[in-house]
Amino acid sequence: MSESNAIISSDDHNADGTRKDAKLAEDYAGMGDCIKLINAVIGGTKYADRETDYRQACVDRNVSHLEQMKAMTDWGSEDMTATTNAITAGKGYTAS
Repeated sequence: MSESNAIISSDDHNADGTRKDAKLAEDYAGMGDCIKLINAVIGGTKYADRETDYRQACVDRNVSHLEQMKAMTDWGSEDMTATTNAITAGKGYTAS
């Protein structure tokens, strides 16, 4: 591997570019926060007093983030069922 293509290890990543266990746990917990927010907006318990555009953008942003995180290839045995369900629900959501 040429030096320009080498991945440099950091506090969060191994030399091969995969996330260290602590970073995986942090990212997985963050995904849980996105899931809770998507479900709360859809359920009407979060941002119900906000404009429809705001609620829609919130859900769309969080769905996009979950899709990007789920697509990462260095996950271990983490259960992605809630993530998949939140993505599906969010994609089906139309703020009204």
